[in-house]
Amino acid sequence: MRRLAAGAAVVAILVSACTGTAASPSAAATAAPTTAASGAPSTPASQAASTAPSQAAASMAPCGTVNIADNAWVGYEADVAVVAYLLKNQLGCTVNIKNISEQVSWQGFPTGEVDVILENWGHEDLAAKYITTDKTAVDLGSQGNVGIIGLFMPKYYLDTHPDLVAAQGKDPKTVAAALNAVAADFKTSESGDKGQILDGDPSYVTNDEGLVAGLGLNYKVVYSGSEAASDTAIKAAVDAQKPIFAYYWEPNWFDSQINNAMVQFKLTPYTPGCDKNPKNLTCDYPPYNLNKVASTKFVNSGSPAVTLIKNFKWTNDDQNAVATDISLNKMSDDDAAKKWLDAHPDVWKAWLAGTGWTGS
Repeated sequence: MRRLAAGAAVVAILVSACTGTAASPSAAATAAPTTAASGAPSTPASQAASTAPSQAAASMAPCGTVNIADNAWVGYEADVAVVAYLLKNQLGCTVNIKNISEQVSWQGFPTGEVDVILENWGHEDLAAKYITTDKTAVDLGSQGNVGIIGLFMPKYYLDTHPDLVAAQGKDPKTVAAALNAVAADFKTSESGDKGQILDGDPSYVTNDEGLVAGLGLNYKVVYSGSEAASDTAIKAAVDAQKPIFAYYWEPNWFDSQINNAMVQFKLTPYTPGCDKNPKNLTCDYPPYNLNKVASTKFVNSGSPAVTLIKNFKWTNDDQNAVATDISLNKMSDDDAAKKWLDAHPDVWKAWLAGTGWTGS
């Protein structure tokens, strides 16, 4: 797994997208869970310090401290912003936000370094270990978002390639032949004589290298290093009406910034077990009904925070609205959360049902 050095990544990819090339990342590592007293470094106003308890907190069981994993994409940050704001300002909790990757977040359950993951994208192997076998974690149910991961290209490109449209969803041989026929359109300086598949942060859930191998694609996976770097490259390509083939997902606040230009190229449909060998794949990504996962110790703590997090459930549009305010409108996490909460009182008050909260 590799990650770009921050400053060079965005500039290089922006230049590359405009010229038909994309920069590749150099190096990356996944850090162990560490406590952060504030939210993501890019949004310093997302503070994780405790605030004074609300007027209702005196009638509830003590909330205590809640350690929330914050994974590296803005949609997840929106989840954290809203939940953390309520925990601090309505339940009187101390909130620690921990900026760590998806997989490493699970390692914090048995140690107590992580109490909750608010947006889990599958990870069946980790669920089997920590939930089923070790019983150090508990599935807290759906958080409402419906997730899609896949390979996307601009609609304007797909619309001019009827053979690609016709191949979508067909057998692996047909899909591979159609993609290989246009591989030259996606060549960059980083992919050499192959077409490029632009992936993002290498810590994300990705099957793309396995798909290249399994389908025999004449493509090379190139990692941008981050969500922001990928978004920069995609926007540059869309603005210039150039072809780009990229790992992308929904819900994604960035859709509105590119006029929903990116559409999924559908591979052979997913069936249970078709992704058993991640190094050799011929089927698409599975659908994801995103869920919350918490440590068993936290769930059994008696904290009202557990009930709030169990009840937390919103839509793709809800998440995108908060993520847009954070990323595009440059609002602090707290300000973006408050804006959304002020507009949806009936939703968040229902999340507090059963906590002992009696505020207004």
